[in-house]
Amino acid sequence: MLVALSFAWGFTWPAMRTALADIPPFSMRVVSIGLGMASLLAVVKLQGRSFALGRRRDRLHVIVAGMLNIVGFTMLSSFALLLAGTGRVAMLSYTMPIWAALFAWLALGERFSVPRVLALVLCATGLAIIIYPLAATGVPLGLLLALATGITWGAGTVYLKWARISGDTVAVAAWQLVVAFLFVAACVPLVEGSLHLSQASAPALFATAFTGVIGSGLAYYLWFRIVGRLPA
Repeated sequence: MLVALSFAWGFTWPAMRTALADIPPFSMRVVSIGLGMASLLAVVKLQGRSFALGRRRDRLHVIVAGMLNIVGFTMLSSFALLLAGTGRVAMLSYTMPIWAALFAWLALGERFSVPRVLALVLCATGLAIIIYPLAATGVPLGLLLALATGITWGAGTVYLKWARISGDTVAVAAWQLVVAFLFVAACVPLVEGSLHLSQASAPALFATAFTGVIGSGLAYYLWFRIVGRLPA
């Protein structure tokens, strides 16, 4: 599932950049998150899974996880792509393992094994190599937003494991997308006035659909199943 997820999200980064060339961030994201949400809701329904959450407090956990995992990741990465190169934004966003490991150590008591420490050192070294050449003139805002993308994603991953939400894994993922969709949809009229899709080219519309179905629907289906099976 991790290999499949790598391909799904890997192709999604250039797709997002293509979409954002013609469509503003909130308009692009409300469509892509909406498609991802519809895809996961359909999977839950067609597979006969339960939409129910086991405990009342799980609803609050889903809201917090949705804001960190979906809203934080999607919106911060969108604005980062507008301000910096796609490759560097993607690589800095995937510093998530550093933050997830640190947060998991603090919140979950996960230990730092030798291979895990080595992996973190390599990741931190790569981060320094990317940022250091730019530090002399000030690190661009786009790269800081990309770094924030990784931090919120890491925090959301660990929060989800800490909360231990009672419910079907796919349904919990779908509910997080519902939370994100409602939040971003509410922001569209405040930030952009209305949806801006009529001016978009065919490649931008296709890229938005790809980002929704593959980058949100399929990828989050895989990701939230992985989170329940492997250490952060």
